[in-house]
Amino acid sequence: MAFKNKFGALIALTLFCIYSFANAQEFPPKKTITIVVGFAPGGSADSAARLIAKKLSEDLGQNVIVDNKPGAGGNIAHAYTANATPDGSVILFGSIGPLSIAPHLMKLPYDPQKDLAPLTMGVTFPNVLVVTPELGVKNLKEYIAMAKKNPGKITFASTGSGSASHLQGELLNVRADIDTTHVPYKGGSPAMIDLLGGRVSSYYSALATADPYIKNGKLIPIATTGPKRAPTLPNVPTIAESGYPGFDAVNWYAFVAPAKTPDVILEKWNKALVAVLNDKAINKQLSEHGLTPNPGSREDLAKYIASQSTTWGKIIADRKITAE
Repeated sequence: MAFKNKFGALIALTLFCIYSFANAQEFPPKKTITIVVGFAPGGSADSAARLIAKKLSEDLGQNVIVDNKPGAGGNIAHAYTANATPDGSVILFGSIGPLSIAPHLMKLPYDPQKDLAPLTMGVTFPNVLVVTPELGVKNLKEYIAMAKKNPGKITFASTGSGSASHLQGELLNVRADIDTTHVPYKGGSPAMIDLLGGRVSSYYSALATADPYIKNGKLIPIATTGPKRAPTLPNVPTIAESGYPGFDAVNWYAFVAPAKTPDVILEKWNKALVAVLNDKAINKQLSEHGLTPNPGSREDLAKYIASQSTTWGKIIADRKITAE
């Protein structure tokens, strides 16, 4: 009798493990799917995630929601996802800061390249270097000439120490051999207010933030930071074409999942997300927000995150940048 009981328990345990394994491989998971975003509602990351979530819900026939977990420059959301149940029900719209920059600035409770599995690049977008007419420069050449004549006196605003906008300014310092002074702010709004008020000389601004002031003549766009001209600013040259070939400093959001998520689920997520990002209607809507969809393979994203980490890690070390 004891043998039968043990044998029966073993069969039950085996069947439970088989069921659990099979259930873990299901895609889409038979429960609400969550896209975690590390920023507050209303920003570019949140807007893009909600567009994508709506289309995913239609494609998968499953409820897909966006869960905003702002704070610590996005690190709270990334740590949450790294420790989430790895069954495919939680994915993260991750960003350049926590995935490639923050590890060089602070001790994190997770390792971006070990605890998060790449799914696909999501969207990329450059910043635009803007100045007020009062500064007296109209292009990047004049801006750099002024900086060389006045070492340390030209200031540039950013959305915080170690942010993408900060590192873009430091990269130009290195590439152009100039000394402009960084002024960190706690977000784009206060940075823009001080630029318009003449308290800082320049700002590596998000396109959407700067656009209304460019249109009304209060700001002059000097150059954009990406490898190609921004579709919304076709007449504004890139820094790369303004004398600094290879300058490529874009912001980006990419999809990642908990690292222990089964490979079969990761592959299915890649296919589902790539399909959405290639959808013409989604492309158009994202472009209207100044975002360029860049779907690709899991392997490509892993290599890109690693290369970005190397690039910005060197800038952080060379310029002796520290967290706020």
